[in-house]
Amino acid sequence: MRLFARIGAIGFVAIALTMTALQLREEPKPAPIREATVWEPDGDPLPLRLRACAQMGELALSSPDCRAAWAEKRRRFLGLEGKTDSATADASAAPAPSPEPQPEKDQ
Repeated sequence: MRLFARIGAIGFVAIALTMTALQLREEPKPAPIREATVWEPDGDPLPLRLRACAQMGELALSSPDCRAAWAEKRRRFLGLEGKTDSATADASAAPAPSPEPQPEKDQ
């Protein structure tokens, strides 16, 4: 009985080793190449400006053009129609001068 168990175990190991060797001999199939396509609307200068800002590196942080481009990208991404970024919102929150003349203050 023990002899049959040993023969069975040896046969199982031999089959497993043979199957492993056959798997390793096969060349792996190349993965299909998927091309990434990016849709850019015609005539939209924003992607070009963002790419230029990315190439500028740290200098882009102080560039007003890059800051405006990033604000526009955020606005589009978040879907905020007609709203502006916080820097221009603060400026627009200041009271506008009224067209009527103001009375002079006594000093």
